[in-house]
Amino acid sequence: MRGDNTAKAAEFEATEPEIRRPIDMEHLSRQTLGDPGLEEEVLRLFDQMTHTYYERLEISTSVDELLRNLHTLKGAAAGVGAFGLAELARVAEQELREGAPVNPERIDDLAVAVQEVSAFIGDRLRAAEAA
Repeated sequence: MRGDNTAKAAEFEATEPEIRRPIDMEHLSRQTLGDPGLEEEVLRLFDQMTHTYYERLEISTSVDELLRNLHTLKGAAAGVGAFGLAELARVAEQELREGAPVNPERIDDLAVAVQEVSAFIGDRLRAAEAA
């Protein structure tokens, strides 16, 4: 019986969802060739860029503008390892390309993801400065 509980515990641990950070730091480290200074600069630039392109999404007046801004956000997010943000932008872009109307919930989800990424970046940069 005792081994039975251990097996069940191991099975539960294996099926628990992986806790993911807003940015995959291993991916970013590979992209920046392990250079911490470059990593910090990329994070700073990405943080500014995400806010800029999200603001552009909010004021877009055409589907073409929305698509351009979503595509840019998606590509930049994937490049640094913000895969959750990239996926949200990808889904919104795909829906628009398929002729669906703008989904306000998708835009709201993107806002939350941008804020999560920004908070994560702020924490990382503060930690790096303190070190």
